[in-house]
Amino acid sequence: MLEARNIWDLIVRRAGETPDREMAVDETGRRMTFGDYHDRCERVAAGLAALGVGDGTVVSWVQPTTLEAMVLFGALRRLGAVQNPILPIYREREVGFIVRQAAASLLIVPSVWRGFDYAAMAAAVTEGTGTEVLVSDRKLPEGDPATLAPPPDDDMTAAGDVPVRFLYYTSGTTAEPKGARHGDRSLSAASVGMSERLGLAEDDRFAFVFPITHIAGGVYIYAAVAYGLTFVLDEAFDPATTLDLLRREDITQGGAGTFFHQTYLKAQQGLPPGEKLFPRIRSFPGGGAPKPPSLHYELKEAFGVGVVSGYGMTEAPILTMNRHDAPDDVLATTEGPAVAGTRLRIVTAEGREAEVGEEGEVRAKGPQVTLGYLDPALDGDAFDGEGWFRTGDLGTLDAEGNLTITGRLKDVIIRKGENISAKEVEDLLFTHPQIADVAVVGLPDPDSGERACAVVVTAPGAEPITFEGMKQHLLDAGLITRKLPEQLELVDALPRNPSGKIVKFELQKRFTPG
Repeated sequence: MLEARNIWDLIVRRAGETPDREMAVDETGRRMTFGDYHDRCERVAAGLAALGVGDGTVVSWVQPTTLEAMVLFGALRRLGAVQNPILPIYREREVGFIVRQAAASLLIVPSVWRGFDYAAMAAAVTEGTGTEVLVSDRKLPEGDPATLAPPPDDDMTAAGDVPVRFLYYTSGTTAEPKGARHGDRSLSAASVGMSERLGLAEDDRFAFVFPITHIAGGVYIYAAVAYGLTFVLDEAFDPATTLDLLRREDITQGGAGTFFHQTYLKAQQGLPPGEKLFPRIRSFPGGGAPKPPSLHYELKEAFGVGVVSGYGMTEAPILTMNRHDAPDDVLATTEGPAVAGTRLRIVTAEGREAEVGEEGEVRAKGPQVTLGYLDPALDGDAFDGEGWFRTGDLGTLDAEGNLTITGRLKDVIIRKGENISAKEVEDLLFTHPQIADVAVVGLPDPDSGERACAVVVTAPGAEPITFEGMKQHLLDAGLITRKLPEQLELVDALPRNPSGKIVKFELQKRFTPG
């Protein structure tokens, strides 16, 4: 692994060490080496500097997962801009809110992508503001690198605070995005923590098939430059074409979460006996969304390797990560131990530190934790009195320090004063052969306060499960009667955010009467 003072310094060092090594290949077959990457970043940085972008300039950008988006990330870091990557699923309300709150000087968008007119949206949200718009479709402005000022010499290895270089907004499962401030240290700590646990090496070929504007995009780019590995990019994940790309490019790391892993598993199960979808696969890195424990075992049976998942969020990426060689029961049921430099504690509802195996809120301290929200009024609820970041997730730590997420503080269904963990019920329902996907949500109930509703996607080729069939399956699996869902809804698909997390408030809105 290469070490550096900051992300731009790392890009320079990698280009010097292995300039001809392949950094990335995309769905069209275009390839980029580390030397190419450095040179393109410098040329684009010069082009952006001519537009007034420099140290501290806030630049918001929406781009699909492309080579150009990777270059844009590096070019903005070369200039010392404060970059604000925005998820492509966001529309006028969210993008307008973000650009105004971030006080962006420049907004970079594609013209039309996947049928949506981003240029028109950008014009609408910046009308009457000081934000300029740059429309870019796989072509960024370029200039002469000789005209550039020296790069800002941030030192993320020094003690004390680091400059804010990134504003990442929560994709969340609630309606209002929140802007988390990060420096290079955040991405470095998260990336190294992930990479060490996965055992990444220069011959790894990593599937990069989720939105690059997610905070994991920056974490991944750091990993490529630090470890010299290769990314296989697709601008938009489509099982009909992406699987062929990943197979053709012989991936070794099958990122990047539960939805993707389920797709890979289905494809492998559809192949003739003995034929491998990914012959050189080493692991299926995961995170961002809960995984049913059965998924690890199903992947291992099909591919010979299973899920290696971690835990984190926009405000604190990669707090934990499993070791790639951990025992199967640890890989299947936990998110692994805290990565280097990170501390976790579990705090019970009574406010005391939990015992081993006792449930409570997960709180964290570490170099990857946000420097605070862009709206400082949010910080009071986000950090406790001792400076621990409050994740809002419920979990337990075992004797070896492995974290198991048991639900959300807000994802506990309270029926007649009794707590029901939605995740506990979901994990049991996932084991039913007629169920492909499931979410359990709490709905208002005048008598009990809340009732549990199971929202189910039927497995391909299976008959839809009945309410009685669901109930009997849960009882047979050992669920006590008071935790049984009182309602069953069948849907074609569950709403998910770009991280793969189910957007439960949409289900609650849909199935709440009136």
